[in-house]
Amino acid sequence: MSISKQEAKQLLERRIFEEMQPSDWVQDIWDLSGIHGESAARLLDAFEALIECSSPEKLENLVQSLYQDRV
Repeated sequence: MSISKQEAKQLLERRIFEEMQPSDWVQDIWDLSGIHGESAARLLDAFEALIECSSPEKLENLVQSLYQDRV
């Protein structure tokens, strides 16, 4: 089964941020602590950049390895 880059991104977001939108997650952290919120924003930027520059095959392998324990 092959998944698209967008599907992989959605699965990874669900794994990391659970039911929250990533931007809402950053805002929640920012509301608790400005220092940690800034780090959360940079982490989200890095996550999105990694998704963008990764091949669909690598993303699929990552998703499969992370969800392996749930199958």
